[in-house]
Amino acid sequence: MEPGLERWAYGALWAALAGSLALRAARRALGPGRGLVLPLALLAGLQSLCRACLPLPLGLALAAAAACLLLWRASPRRLLPVAGRAVLVTGCDSGFGQATAQHLDAMGFRVFASVLDPQGPGAQELRRSCSPSLTLLQMDLTKPEDIQHVLQHIQAHTNSTGLWGLVNNAGFNDTIADAELSPLGKFRTCMEVNFFGSLELTKGLLPLLRSTGGRIVTVSSPAGDLPFPCLAAYGASKAALSLLMDTFRSELQPWGVKVSLVLPGYYKTGTTCDPAFWNLQKQRLVASLPRELLQAYGEDYVEEINRQFIQFMKVAVEDLSAVVNSITDGLLAANPAVRYYPGQGLGLMYFIHRYLPYFVRDLFLKGFFINPKLPRALRQEHHNDVKKA
Repeated sequence: MEPGLERWAYGALWAALAGSLALRAARRALGPGRGLVLPLALLAGLQSLCRACLPLPLGLALAAAAACLLLWRASPRRLLPVAGRAVLVTGCDSGFGQATAQHLDAMGFRVFASVLDPQGPGAQELRRSCSPSLTLLQMDLTKPEDIQHVLQHIQAHTNSTGLWGLVNNAGFNDTIADAELSPLGKFRTCMEVNFFGSLELTKGLLPLLRSTGGRIVTVSSPAGDLPFPCLAAYGASKAALSLLMDTFRSELQPWGVKVSLVLPGYYKTGTTCDPAFWNLQKQRLVASLPRELLQAYGEDYVEEINRQFIQFMKVAVEDLSAVVNSITDGLLAANPAVRYYPGQGLGLMYFIHRYLPYFVRDLFLKGFFINPKLPRALRQEHHNDVKKA
């Protein structure tokens, strides 16, 4: 094939793509430009492979199909009208829940927002910043009586509108430690809040959601997909939650209920970025450990994990809008995504997880998050081996 013809053909493809993107941008019918950088880079790489390995007709057809896919992904999703739809958002004392409740209220949703403390600063902020139509409900997901009270309230107050959406946002974690060092009680508490509480609430609201063909949007975590060091209790509960919601997604399709997961990067929410809170939790953990276990790992081992985690907190993102927008899209998009990944670096993280060897993924997570030092017992053995040598 003539090199000039090949350059002309692929050049025409890029010119058509650039023209389409410019036209959509002029019409304000284009998604955020920053999100196009990676797809454009991948398209350029694909084009290079096509030119090197395929005849022009086949390579050009494949590149054109990829360009069409890019244009489709770049287009904003068609959103359904709010029209007074009712939605329940859990965990609104702070963080994603509070920001989501405020955003949905401003859009015109009838918001039911659950909080742990109705008199706490988070609840007071919602009363101050939101419309009178927002309803605050006290709920502790570890208490079945609280869940039943919320279910009864929602059922009684959505007779006219129905319940359109449930946002499972409430979550819990207060332990940063190896699985062996984490008390069983912490595993149980994480499961009670992050899994069983969300399960009971979701099951209780399904009759209402089925009647409207509504939405379930659940905030999970990449820690439920990847083995982050020192997040065993939290990660195990989020893994269970993600699988549960994926099962609901499949089972509820005949009813028209759409289920989405949001897996955020690291954001500054509530006590998650308070060094004083984590220092106190570290002290309580050390005090609770059996003497033999503490001797095997060493108190300095726990101290180092805590130090690295507090250092990691400095990269937490303060702007929660990407997560709030993902939740909103899950509630209102005509065809919401099954999974949303708001946050920096998640694409690379999942690529390494899915396509590279396990040892590469483990090294990446330790370098990115926490890289524990050797436990004391292993350091002593290593020192003795060196002395013998």
